[in-house]
Amino acid sequence: MGKLKINIVIAGRTYPLSVNNTKEEEGMRKAANAINKLISMYEQNYAVSDKQDVLAMCALQFASKLEIKSLEKDSTNTEAIKKINELTNLVNTHLK
Repeated sequence: MGKLKINIVIAGRTYPLSVNNTKEEEGMRKAANAINKLISMYEQNYAVSDKQDVLAMCALQFASKLEIKSLEKDSTNTEAIKKINELTNLVNTHLK
């Protein structure tokens, strides 16, 4: 199957893209919609005169959310590994 050609509009500009499948297309459209909603929110709530500033604020918000989730995941993984090690030690103690 060939690539699908789609147009995505962000901040009033159209960007032609190629995607591999309809799931990727849906993801791109949802992402563009989320960006456009965030742009509207920033424009309504803050005195911004330049789209570049609004887009930078959007990029920072989305990137920080990813980083926070990554940090939380790392913390959760560390805790899980610690518990597994404790349980392994407990089992080993009882097997000796």
